[in-house]
Amino acid sequence: MSVLANFSGLHAIVSLLYPPLCTVCATVIGPGEYLCRGCEEKTTRIVPPFCARCSEPFEGAIIGQFTCANCAHRTIHFDAAVAAYRSRGIVREIIHDFKYGRQIYLRHLVARWLCAALDDPRLRSHRFDVIVPVPLHPARERERGFNQASLLAELLAARVSIPFRRLLERIRYTTTQTALDRTERMENLHNAFRLRKNANVRGLHVLLIDDVLTTGSTLNECARILKGAGSVSVHAATGARA
Repeated sequence: MSVLANFSGLHAIVSLLYPPLCTVCATVIGPGEYLCRGCEEKTTRIVPPFCARCSEPFEGAIIGQFTCANCAHRTIHFDAAVAAYRSRGIVREIIHDFKYGRQIYLRHLVARWLCAALDDPRLRSHRFDVIVPVPLHPARERERGFNQASLLAELLAARVSIPFRRLLERIRYTTTQTALDRTERMENLHNAFRLRKNANVRGLHVLLIDDVLTTGSTLNECARILKGAGSVSVHAATGARA
C-alpha cells in the first residue's frame, strides 16, 4: 500500500473520530466547510443598491449605479473597493477571531469571502497584474505575529493565479483606527505608507487586499501611493465591509 493511500486512510479515520465542526456553533459540518447551513444563513451579503466606488449599502429605492456622499466629497484614488459581505454578527466575529484571537485557520473562510468579492462585475471584468496586501507597521506585525492582509492575499493569489507581491510598506506607526471618524482616519494615515525599495508598479493593474473596509481611508492612501508610482489602476477587495 502506498504512502498516499495510508495517509488517505488515516485522514478518513480522523474525520470519522473527529468530524469537522461549525466555527460558530460547533454543529457537525461537511469536510472542507467552516460554517453550518444555519450560521451561513446568518451572514449578510451586500446587495444593490450600493455605492459603486466603496460598496456602502444604501437603504433606498435607487436604480442603477450611484456614488455615496462620502466618496462624492473627497478625492478617491482607488477605482473601486469591493466586499461581498457586511461586517456584522457572525462575519464580524470571525474576522475578529482571525485578526485578534490568532485563529489563523479562519483565513481560509475569509479568503472565500474575498473570492466572492472577485465575482462582482466591478472586479470580474478586469485583468490584474499583481495582488498587493495592505501592510502593517513592523512593530504592529511583531505584536500580532502576522499581517492578516498578507495571509489573505497569499491565499487569494494562489487560488486565482495572480502574482502576490508585498510592494507597500508602512513607515509610520499610527494609532488604531477603530475609534476615529473618517476625517481623523485620513489625517492619521497621511504619509504612513510608501512603495518598497526597488518595487516597480509602473503600468500595472493592481488588486489591493485587506480584511475589512470601514471608511476606505487606508485603501485610499495605499491607492494614492500606487498610482503616484505609476499604477494604471488600483482596485480593492476586502473580506467584509463595516
